[in-house]
Amino acid sequence: LLDDIVLTHSLFLPTERFLQQLHQQYPWGGTAPPPRWEGGAGLRRKRAVLAVLLHFLETYKGLLQEEESAGKVIKELYLLIMKDTSLYHDLEDEILKLHQLVETVELKVADETPPPNKQVKPLFRHFRRIDSCLQTRVAFRGSDEIFCRVYMPDHSYVTIRSRLSASVQDILASVTEKLQYSEEQSAREDALILVTMASSGEKAVLQPSEECVFTTLGINSHLFACTRDTFDSLVPLPEEIQVVPGDTEIHRAEPEEIANHLTAFHWELFRCIHELEFVDYVFHGERGRRETANLELLLQRCSEVQHWVGTELLLCESLGKRAHLLKKLIKIAAICKQNQDMLSFYAIIIGLNNAAISRLRLTWEKLPGKFKNLFRKFENLTDPCRNHKTYREVLAKMKPPLIPFVPLILKDLTFLHEGSKTLLDGLVNVEKL
Repeated sequence: LLDDIVLTHSLFLPTERFLQQLHQQYPWGGTAPPPRWEGGAGLRRKRAVLAVLLHFLETYKGLLQEEESAGKVIKELYLLIMKDTSLYHDLEDEILKLHQLVETVELKVADETPPPNKQVKPLFRHFRRIDSCLQTRVAFRGSDEIFCRVYMPDHSYVTIRSRLSASVQDILASVTEKLQYSEEQSAREDALILVTMASSGEKAVLQPSEECVFTTLGINSHLFACTRDTFDSLVPLPEEIQVVPGDTEIHRAEPEEIANHLTAFHWELFRCIHELEFVDYVFHGERGRRETANLELLLQRCSEVQHWVGTELLLCESLGKRAHLLKKLIKIAAICKQNQDMLSFYAIIIGLNNAAISRLRLTWEKLPGKFKNLFRKFENLTDPCRNHKTYREVLAKMKPPLIPFVPLILKDLTFLHEGSKTLLDGLVNVEKL
């Protein structure tokens, strides 16, 4: 256990700082404990172990719920520490903090029964479903249950309750139960298959062993259950909400209101992401799906905002209204930048740089000169030249809290991962990790 903790903390806490933290508890010069523990040495030793354990819990927190074995070890260690409370009164502050952390993590032993009323969180998917934007976000874990829709070839659907980490086989079993398929029918050739269908008509059959398929859906993708005979006849869903051109909420809302809503919602999404999700996303790819649900949700949201910007502009039929909306979107981007929400800022500017928007020559000509200059500045800020040098300089001057452009973090991690070997001559490349 101690070897694992030391290895873990050498990755999250620089070795020098880690050793310094331990040496503060051990006043002697060497790294090994003295031959005899006398006076307050036992207290110092226990304080050192507690310092490591507290830092370990603060680093991992909710992720420990996913690993029953890790939770069991820490719970046993916690019970042993609690037994020492009466012997070492000076440890009261550390033990109180440990108690609070353990309660926060809600460590569970494998044989404990789950609570009867488990919270079910609807998985937010589409930007236009504004009602689901208003709910307070909490982090997703693989064991969490969600509601999801699975469509049929005739565009009817069933709503099932499933774990986020559920396999395709589990999802189909739930759908089959809802549709009241008989066992004999399921065993024959007309058994159901699960298909992802995009609005463009592109479709793919999911393999029974695949997991966490909910996090892999695109912006305009849906899950379909059908038999192999009806696979070829599948067509995309018609528009779920009929939008009247030029009659959307964005024309009536103030830029500040929209920008502040974007920032507030993206902050709720961003704060749910654990640091390890970035590592799992880059190192493990599809194998880390259940651990990266919150990160993938934010990445999907970034794409949704980009497409939303273009869609709103192209829905405007009159030139005047379109130019006014373009001006409003640039203003929203400016306020997002002021809010230090670089994710929304980037998404809006990338959406305005879309080829379908760039070629609206008359609309851009009608834009006031002040906003044309402002947009040019924003283009320079998002310019990828010299590895996003301008953006990195601006970001370095910002003080937290802020929301960075997350895709760039993943790009940097990918270059670090693929540009350096994890093992060198059979040894772990510690500098890379």
